[in-house]
Amino acid sequence: MKNFYLDADYEYDFDLYGLVSSGKDYTLAWWLNKLFALRLTKQKDICYTLPGREQLLVSNYEFCTDHSIIRLFRNKALGTNTLRKPYLLPDIKEYDFVLQITGSLPKRHPHNFVNMLLHIPLVQYVKQFDPLSLKFKENLIF
Repeated sequence: MKNFYLDADYEYDFDLYGLVSSGKDYTLAWWLNKLFALRLTKQKDICYTLPGREQLLVSNYEFCTDHSIIRLFRNKALGTNTLRKPYLLPDIKEYDFVLQITGSLPKRHPHNFVNMLLHIPLVQYVKQFDPLSLKFKENLIF
């Protein structure tokens, strides 16, 4: 019998930023809300079931408008984890948070977005990533 495989091509049409910050997720969400006039709110934690029945719980904040969706994730899994790779994106485990922006930001901030993120006292470093270059990019598809 001939085997058929499903070849799913996802669209990764979002901007992705890694943030290094020693702050708590709710404090960083508050700063983002204040700086960009957003309303990031805590959503239900994302739960991934990995091979071997292990679960990866990730903190999740979200703000939706008609034209964009902004999500803030903690890269490291919640709780005491015995996983080998307890990260949402193990490719960029050096980054504490992941900011995913689908659609457009308000027109007033497109050019100096990274510089504005660096004005948050909790943020030490920010880097933009190409989602296609990440090995575990499927973890960002919901």
